[in-house]
Amino acid sequence: MGKFCLTIFIQVFLLVASHAQFAVRLKINDLPKEPRRFDLYIAGSFNGWNPQSENYIFQREGNGEYYIELELPAGTYEYKITRGGWDKVECKKDGAGKENRRMVISADTIIKLDIEEWQDHFATKPGTSTAGKNVKIIDTAFLIPQLNRVRRVWIYLPRFYDMAPQNSRWPVLYMHDGQNVFDDATSFSGEWGVDEFFDTAYARPWIVVAIDNGAGKRINEYCPYDFSLKTLGLSSADTLNKGEGDQYVDFLVKTLKPFIDKNYRTLKDKKNTFIAGSSMGGLISLYAVLKYPKVFGGAGVFSPAFWVAPKIFDDIKEKGEKVKANIYFYAGKQEGETMVPLTLKAFDEMLKVSKSKMKTVIRDEGKHNEQRWRIEFPSGFYWMVEPNSTKPGKTYTGPK
Repeated sequence: MGKFCLTIFIQVFLLVASHAQFAVRLKINDLPKEPRRFDLYIAGSFNGWNPQSENYIFQREGNGEYYIELELPAGTYEYKITRGGWDKVECKKDGAGKENRRMVISADTIIKLDIEEWQDHFATKPGTSTAGKNVKIIDTAFLIPQLNRVRRVWIYLPRFYDMAPQNSRWPVLYMHDGQNVFDDATSFSGEWGVDEFFDTAYARPWIVVAIDNGAGKRINEYCPYDFSLKTLGLSSADTLNKGEGDQYVDFLVKTLKPFIDKNYRTLKDKKNTFIAGSSMGGLISLYAVLKYPKVFGGAGVFSPAFWVAPKIFDDIKEKGEKVKANIYFYAGKQEGETMVPLTLKAFDEMLKVSKSKMKTVIRDEGKHNEQRWRIEFPSGFYWMVEPNSTKPGKTYTGPK
């Protein structure tokens, strides 16, 4: 075979291999004893970390053992097993959280699992909340009229807020997945420590508003586009999922922000209004800036789930020209095969059309979890506030 033909053969082989779907069967060997039958779900980087997706529910064999069969392209995936919610996620025998499971797929695979315990088997003890004294819950059932749902909303107020002169005003950061922002007791697997950061930060005080996610509706609310996991090559089920990201972002801008501005002493303008989140929350944060470039002056886009919503790149091309904000991208090399390439693609596409100041940080050891985002949040926030420390468009690849 000539050199040219061999090169073409290799290119075609790699192209076909990159689109190949492999059969992955996960089987559960051992489970904690339960008084009744229950459903099990798998949630991971291949389904937007949805803890209760009917497309990712385990089946039962004749002997009662649980199994699930997936079709996945080659790559590295992180995941956990749940009983239908992050409050019912698997954990260690002593109730401590455990790191995401990981699977590397390059061929048909059978994976056997043991579940040590479930998080909800360990009652939350009074006084275990880690939320600081400056964190309050605005409402446990704040209405989202755009979606006809209610949601818990938190707020962090700067130290001395109540003692400051009445003409004092503060900038506001809006964050998604609110239950993970301030409090270990409500978090999925550890909090971001945002209140602890601002309590001790060498930065101008900020107000932080955090909105809980919609649990089983999280992926819908944080995705602006209708999506099919089959079309994305991530499931054999051809179910069309309704993207509700437009309505969710409208809620932030047209309902929640006016409420916050009315009831708290805020700086309302664009340069003092930021938004941030991780995974699907990273995706919706970038979308919010694209849809409302006159509202948000900064965005923290941590570990964005762009693979769920490839149409975001069309919106970048169409709407990015109007965006002039401080945008911080973060991705870890341990988060899956597409995380870093798609994050860099979004950065590059924005760079072509936008006058925004942007920075991308890639960590070799970065994983897809709250512990990592807690580590990355301070440097990301400091840069968003003072972006002049790095030239626009520069990409930095850093150590762990």
